[in-house]
Amino acid sequence: MIEDKNPQRTSISELGEFGLIDHLTKQFKIKHESTVKGIGDDAAVLDFKGKKTVVTTDFLVENVHFDLSYMPLKHLGYKSVIVNLSDVYAMNAKATQITISVAVSNRFPLEALEELYAGVKLACDMYNVDLVGGDTTSSNKGLLITVTALGEADEEEIVYRNGAKPNDLLVVSGDVGGAYLGLQVLEREKEVFKVNPQNQPDLDQYTYIIERQLKPEARKDIPELLKKLEVKPTSMIDISDGLSSEIIHLCKQSKVGCNLYEDKIPLDPQVISTSEEFNISSTTVALSGGEDYELLFTISQDDFPKIKGNPHLSIIGHMTQESEGMHLVTRANTKIQLQARGWNSFNQE
Repeated sequence: MIEDKNPQRTSISELGEFGLIDHLTKQFKIKHESTVKGIGDDAAVLDFKGKKTVVTTDFLVENVHFDLSYMPLKHLGYKSVIVNLSDVYAMNAKATQITISVAVSNRFPLEALEELYAGVKLACDMYNVDLVGGDTTSSNKGLLITVTALGEADEEEIVYRNGAKPNDLLVVSGDVGGAYLGLQVLEREKEVFKVNPQNQPDLDQYTYIIERQLKPEARKDIPELLKKLEVKPTSMIDISDGLSSEIIHLCKQSKVGCNLYEDKIPLDPQVISTSEEFNISSTTVALSGGEDYELLFTISQDDFPKIKGNPHLSIIGHMTQESEGMHLVTRANTKIQLQARGWNSFNQE
């Protein structure tokens, strides 16, 4: 359900494909020297001058990854960029360019796409990246968005998932679980709205977790912070599918085990109170929720003094020998095997 605050509805067909791209991208200005040629030719031209290039792509599909009954189009445009930039930062790289391709049905007027691209532009401005290309086409399956993000880094700066060693410390930025609970609140209010469209939800007490769902931020600041602290992670990943899934990825790629301590997992008070309201464990939410876009990484114990007490970072466990397995150590000091119960877009249940 798209709410048009602007009553004007311009049919996309009036502009044609190239006219539409020109219209939607004319506000985007080039910011990086590495962008030799952006939009307007058969391909973009980039020059990273000896640096390594990182590339990542994400697909967002209506009614699989987002619901337009509560996701404003401007927020959606912003989020579609953020989820890609997060992967660049998870490589310890600097994000520089994006492309965006959109498939839309004829129920979307030009004004709706302008809203979407306003969110894209805000993300490009906030994170200092260039939009250098993309595509638009028609769709009979709702709205589909795919974004490719590029970044640069010196070869020695890049961090992979496979570098963790036994005894490395497991560290996470920010807090986790909020995005999942924000989604639960929005889904609940959607069902209430279906029954009584006159009912206006009061979401003031859920502001933080709803923002975590609708307008997440990528942790551009964390690679910058670690560089200042002279800490290079041994492995790193972003939290898109849930804390447990991401820890398991690091462990399997690095051929190590881990102990994750339940009482060390950083939770916002709103996450704790909303978990109680929904009668679910806040630990379960943190482990399986996903879409937090925080960075999860490992560091050598030698670097512990450099990050100790940093308000942006929490040490939540340590890596072990692979033979010891992957475990959650509960508050009662019992060990439970970690399982990947995070987001799976192919799971129809």
